[in-house]
Amino acid sequence: MSEDVFKKIVSHCKEYGFVFQSSEIYDGLSAVYDYGQMGVELKNNIKKYWWDSMVLLHENVVGIDSAIFMHPTIWKASGHVDAFNDPLIDNKDSKKRYRADVLIEEYMAKIDEKINKEVEKAAKRFGESFDEAMFRQTNPRILENAKKRDEVHARFVKAQNDNDLEELRQIIIDCEIVDPISGTRNWTEVRQFNLMFSTEMGSTADGAMKVYLRPETAQGIFVNFLNVQKTGRMKIPFGIAQIGKAFRNEIVARQFIFRMREFEQMEMQFFVRPGEEMEWFAKWKETRMKWHKALGFGDHKYRFHDHDKLAHYANAATDVEFEMPFGFKEVEGIHSRKDFDLSSHETYSGKKMQYFDPELNKSYVPYVIETSIGVDRMFLSVVSASYYEDELDGGESRAVLKLPPALAPIKLAVLPLIKKDGLPEKAREIIDNLKFDFKCQYDEKDSIGKRYRRQDAIGTPYCVTVDHQSLEDNTVTIRYRDTMEQERVAIDKLADIIADKVSMKNLLKTIG
Repeated sequence: MSEDVFKKIVSHCKEYGFVFQSSEIYDGLSAVYDYGQMGVELKNNIKKYWWDSMVLLHENVVGIDSAIFMHPTIWKASGHVDAFNDPLIDNKDSKKRYRADVLIEEYMAKIDEKINKEVEKAAKRFGESFDEAMFRQTNPRILENAKKRDEVHARFVKAQNDNDLEELRQIIIDCEIVDPISGTRNWTEVRQFNLMFSTEMGSTADGAMKVYLRPETAQGIFVNFLNVQKTGRMKIPFGIAQIGKAFRNEIVARQFIFRMREFEQMEMQFFVRPGEEMEWFAKWKETRMKWHKALGFGDHKYRFHDHDKLAHYANAATDVEFEMPFGFKEVEGIHSRKDFDLSSHETYSGKKMQYFDPELNKSYVPYVIETSIGVDRMFLSVVSASYYEDELDGGESRAVLKLPPALAPIKLAVLPLIKKDGLPEKAREIIDNLKFDFKCQYDEKDSIGKRYRRQDAIGTPYCVTVDHQSLEDNTVTIRYRDTMEQERVAIDKLADIIADKVSMKNLLKTIG
């Protein structure tokens, strides 16, 4: 998918009330966005799909909602005060700032793209007799590019693990990476930049305490581990789920809602016995991938990407990547965090963070498997995968969001064919009966064709047209968004037809 398509998706989101630039009438606030009337419905449906998949389908997972402000020592214990940094580099000519690691990753992705193009060309040339594995192992151009990529990759991993900022810069110089704006290679040194927002709590005099807006929601779960375990009489293994806002002062925020300064996370921390963490890591990897694929966008759009650089506290980490319009990108992280967080809070707070295991008859600090997904990234992946431009008969085209019906903001639009003869009243009657089950919309303005287009553009799976025949025999025409097919159905059958397709329950059954 090209950059042009991405631009269309961004403008579609604004035009149809999904996402607006924050503070737009004041020229906006960079990398901060507001969700409009359609966007908030879609976002809430995504959150419900995740929440129910966690706390309804797993007896041993419960939820909390912790505060955004937390005691500042929490962020020392978690390592965020000292180590929550991005390596940044500036181009002296364009005066633009970039993340050094992202520049190198994009350079390697371009080499991968070159290799894949060579393979595609050869596949077309040789047809069915093409042996891709053999071609990749023997073609000189591919071997040369693969060697170059592997060498850069090895240096990059070592530099990251050693926190070697000079080497990161040297890789950028050696790979002749240019600034996309100025086209020059006039780079500054690489510097670390802490991403936390700070503010003051209490009086502004000497007594004020410096606090941080939380950069992640996980710590709110860890510091409540014992509260939940004891009051809920939870037995290990068990999980604590949370949906909430987090804040990062991203310097290189870009790609619309993909990287923002204020964003929402859906996280679940799963507490296990030490020694059993890798087994649970594998289980949660499988469970989470199933959740993504159940939406029906195509299995080829997802992949796991194992981390080259593990955080100091982790012994396994992988990302679920989704094919966005700008390439495969992380939407969810799954990490085995060992006992780092709870042990660290035990040290800094002086309070025991241990679980007494009655089966083993001993106390220990549990290990943790984390699943963490960005709501906004998930939203972007859903909209990107659902956006189509269909060519219709007669040279017309339509922009349509083929959203999974359970996630669609509006489930049903009811359209009177004309604005008289009792048709609007009949349409209202249908909505009044169905509004308790589904989000419905009434629309009587413009031709029926234009109204269909509007509903296609916001992803409404069903449109019902009320005509004169409806008054005689209580039937309506139902139109299906994806196929544009229409059929005549009895009004009293509408609830069943729609419920079956838009049901969150049926979607959850495919994974549970």
